[in-house]
Amino acid sequence: MSRLGDLIRLERTRQGLTHKQVARKCGVSDKYLMEVEAGTRIIADDQARRILKAMGMKEQTESDFTLDDIAATVDLQSAVPQLTKAVEAKKPVKTEKSEAKTESDPGVAGSIWLDALSGVLKHVPVYNAVMKEVGHRLLPITNGKIEGASPDKVFYFMAPDNDLRGFRVQHGDLLLVVPAQAAVDGAIMLLQTPQGRVLRKVKRYNDYQAMLQKYDDTFESELKNYNELTFVGRCVRLEAELS
Repeated sequence: MSRLGDLIRLERTRQGLTHKQVARKCGVSDKYLMEVEAGTRIIADDQARRILKAMGMKEQTESDFTLDDIAATVDLQSAVPQLTKAVEAKKPVKTEKSEAKTESDPGVAGSIWLDALSGVLKHVPVYNAVMKEVGHRLLPITNGKIEGASPDKVFYFMAPDNDLRGFRVQHGDLLLVVPAQAAVDGAIMLLQTPQGRVLRKVKRYNDYQAMLQKYDDTFESELKNYNELTFVGRCVRLEAELS
């Protein structure tokens, strides 16, 4: 089924609504809604959107997460506990002297969504050769990590040339980089050099030296002492455009 269908359950849970209440708002039967949430009935994306909008969910959140981003990227089942905790933490406390904001207040609702989504989604920056941010990619966070690293420490690096074309990395391709300060044998790594940041395939030669490899039209390698090298990170994912 469409993962936007899962979003219906997530939003209904956030608002604390019953199936019957949502069905009345959206002009569908509560049985239909229950079947959609259970995954026994297929729902079209446009129908799911209409139901979500009828419940008051915005097409785009304050943090630029669209419904498509959420549905395509988030493990919605794992997001439910985080969202439930966020809702519980933000329940207003009413006093005799003051009226707190209700959960239907757009500001409160938006912040709840952001609290929940910030735990499962991350805008990862894309940097060019001079480390200028030129875009971002949306990645899921799993157990508080992206590819085993802190979400705030990972980034994409845009290949500045064809030095690794023989290793299937071409100019303009994006490589996801996780922090690494030591050589990882056989990995493509990002290094800081006096001329700037470069991508090289690294082979451990011995306890003191590493072989830096590049492969455009011809294969080339250079033997370097570890104390001459500054490793920035290890490339763990490649995104390339099909030509």
